[in-house]
Amino acid sequence: MLVRMTTNADTAASAATPAPADGKARRRRAPAGAAVLREDVTEAIRAAVFEELASVGYARMSIEGIARRAGVGKTAVYRRWRSKLHLVLDLVSAIAVQGLPAPDTGSLEGDLRLLYEVTSRALRHPVAGQIIPDLQAEAARNPEIADAMQAALREGQQSVSSGIVASAVARGEIREGVDVELALDLMSGPLYWRAVVVRGPKVPKGYLASLARATAAALKAL
Repeated sequence: MLVRMTTNADTAASAATPAPADGKARRRRAPAGAAVLREDVTEAIRAAVFEELASVGYARMSIEGIARRAGVGKTAVYRRWRSKLHLVLDLVSAIAVQGLPAPDTGSLEGDLRLLYEVTSRALRHPVAGQIIPDLQAEAARNPEIADAMQAALREGQQSVSSGIVASAVARGEIREGVDVELALDLMSGPLYWRAVVVRGPKVPKGYLASLARATAAALKAL
């Protein structure tokens, strides 16, 4: 649940008035300070964006709707982002920066199983299930969104998957000189296909273990 905020305290300004040399008190207006953007308000807006995207989609999303859902005024949003496009680009890019935890279970199959469990939970989230397909559709029309989606959905996953491959090579489970791009496609493709394209129900019991086992065998055969 979002914490409702007001924008009255969204900026803060303070200045100390030094005492005059003659020791006499003198009233002076405190100079206006620079605007300070409150982090709790920023986080409320970010959460509202995800909810608004899931509810109405990018095309129908508006700054007014985001502000209303976050419990802030439109000016609080515009202080941080100049348009809904820049707001969404900022959030999507942040996903890539955060990335996924790097598995380190001691085996290729174990690393794949952990990766699939974490990724599957993220992709099954109802908000992600609405937002990702919608943004992919927008990406076909907007190069800026396409670039941000490329970073979020590929580069973030790529760094983790590359680490899994490197660890498996170091342990002797995968041969040196393996086609890394092909390996990444084998590792990342199935879950995104199921979650984004097929958009099926929750994965069957034992599916992730079977997928990790099959993928590990495929990687060892490269």
